[in-house]
Amino acid sequence: MLTTKFKFFLLITVFLGGISSTSFSKTKERGDEINKKDMDTTISPAVDFFEYANGTWLKNTEIPAAFSGWGSFYILRDDNLSRIQSILSDVEKKADLKKGSSEQFVGDFYYTGMDSANIEKQGYKPIGDDLDAVNSIKDLNDFYKELVNIHLGYSNPLFAFGSGPDAKNSKINIAQLEQSGLGLPDRDYYLKDDDNTKTIRESYVNLIKESFMLIGYDSVKAANNASLILALETQLAKVSMSRVDQRDPQKVYHKMTVKELVSLSPDFEWNNYFTLIGVSKPGDINVAEPDFIKEVSNVIKSTPIETLKEYLKWNIIRSASPYLNDSFVQANFNFYGKKLNGTKEMQPRWKRVLGTIDGHIGMELGKLFVKQYFPPTSKKRALELVHNLMASLKVRIENVQWMSPETKKAALKKLAAFTVKIGYPDKWKDYTGLIINRGSYFGNVLSSSIFETKKDLAKIGKPVDKTEWGMTPQTVNAYYNPQNNEIVFPAGILQPPFFDAGADDAINYGGIGAVIGHEMTHGFDDQGRQFDATGNMKDWWTKQDEEKFSQRAERIINQFSSFIAVDTLHVNGNLTEGENIADLGGINVSFDAFKKTVEFKGGKPIDGFTPAQRFFLSFANIWKIKDRPERLRLRIKVDPHSPEHYRVIGPLSNTPGFWDAFNVKKGDPMRPADDKLVNIW
Repeated sequence: MLTTKFKFFLLITVFLGGISSTSFSKTKERGDEINKKDMDTTISPAVDFFEYANGTWLKNTEIPAAFSGWGSFYILRDDNLSRIQSILSDVEKKADLKKGSSEQFVGDFYYTGMDSANIEKQGYKPIGDDLDAVNSIKDLNDFYKELVNIHLGYSNPLFAFGSGPDAKNSKINIAQLEQSGLGLPDRDYYLKDDDNTKTIRESYVNLIKESFMLIGYDSVKAANNASLILALETQLAKVSMSRVDQRDPQKVYHKMTVKELVSLSPDFEWNNYFTLIGVSKPGDINVAEPDFIKEVSNVIKSTPIETLKEYLKWNIIRSASPYLNDSFVQANFNFYGKKLNGTKEMQPRWKRVLGTIDGHIGMELGKLFVKQYFPPTSKKRALELVHNLMASLKVRIENVQWMSPETKKAALKKLAAFTVKIGYPDKWKDYTGLIINRGSYFGNVLSSSIFETKKDLAKIGKPVDKTEWGMTPQTVNAYYNPQNNEIVFPAGILQPPFFDAGADDAINYGGIGAVIGHEMTHGFDDQGRQFDATGNMKDWWTKQDEEKFSQRAERIINQFSSFIAVDTLHVNGNLTEGENIADLGGINVSFDAFKKTVEFKGGKPIDGFTPAQRFFLSFANIWKIKDRPERLRLRIKVDPHSPEHYRVIGPLSNTPGFWDAFNVKKGDPMRPADDKLVNIW
């Protein structure tokens, strides 16, 4: 399903799963939440608080072979997979499940995914008919038919087409056209020529060659295909908008009629495409990146039909490889897992299958998950925290010195209009019409993909359903959606170390409180601030306030751009600006709310730490993550979140409450000079 560039502001980039070596459990005694053995007290908290809080853990922890990194998010996600497997272990053994029930959907899907003997026996037969259909293309009319089939069930060659709220009328879904079609994670992998990028590009070409040989091509033809596909994708990469530019909602909003689209990109038969995909009259279309869509026309005009056919085949193979036999799975993993992320070995099959089910029919899985693992008491306590933090942010906005009363009034109106979603949807997603059975694993993947795409396309021209969720309940993450002006916290993250209904306030406010504050602050970061209380992209700032905000935001850009992530690669302060603003706002908002608790006012230490110190140690604990170098290099290119080390020391170095808690003085590394300090919200 296509989503617009600015739709969701996540807490963290989604990780690959893997093998668990430890887990979090409900704490039995106060003080257990902060593990002193993880700390490195030889390092001063005024020098590097991340190392002080997590240093011994970092030194002693080896990243499990099936992971590109390891830490709090990974561990909890892995625990959730184990919980889900315990649910499915009984369900998938039953052959008489009620058709259309959650148990039947996930049970049958899981059964086919675990039937490795049948998957091996089938080879690439599950995609054989679609490959044959592409092979039979004789002209552009045939090409458009197969392009549509691939867009519906596989991936997005050339571009992506779907639905999404109109950025300036958030009540209505309109058609959305976006750049797509690249097999590498970012345009820079095609355009840069440093040694690491060239090596990755060469490995990608080898993957294409190997994949074509797996469907019967000889090595010469396969190698030629790989060269042609790389050239075509490079042509698209050259006109692809950068990730930094895509962060600006204004730059990815260009609403036009079909007639205007045809004028922009005349050699692509748009009317034919829309009819074939089932949206004959799409109405107004947001063309997110006009220069890219213009180039699509040139690609169609100048590329031989045989090259276009091989490009479509590659999109089929690349999309299907994780669900086919071991030869395809291993080839795909060797590049996307090992080369790009540094992962040493593949996840066990059951975890890969659960990840697939979560991605395709995750809400059905969610029903089973929350029933067993998310009690009403957790939802009630989480809502209390949210309301306390909203009150805290309200006070902070009221007390902002640099903002005019006019803009401040609009900001408070937006905050008051926040929708809060906790745990799981009030209205579950309807999968009526989707057929999941025990016939074929890839068949279930394809059926659910087509179902989801058609469901998305059917929204064009219709009112936005603001009850929908953009994450499954079992997800260990959270998000802010500016077009719904909503903050969303799935049940998956409302567990230790982020949240524990039995823990003291310092732990919960330093953990999930900072997460809640983070998502709230997204409503007022460099992107979110461009949307009003109703979710419309609208300028509600005075010119002077906008300039003052930008001056303050420039400081956080400069601060994070100075951090070195790996080797000589610096954090991209422009790409990570919004997340860094949200991290800083989150810690300040949550600490202010914590200071109003009885626990903070009582000031009683636990296990040698004051309430304030436990708050900041809890914050550092949730970001206790260790990445492989390959993963860090990838993240610097594509991830709008800073590496976790800097998500701790960056915001805390700008937080007076932290200085007081750990006696950080002027001149200490964890306290920048006054002219470098960042203070926004």
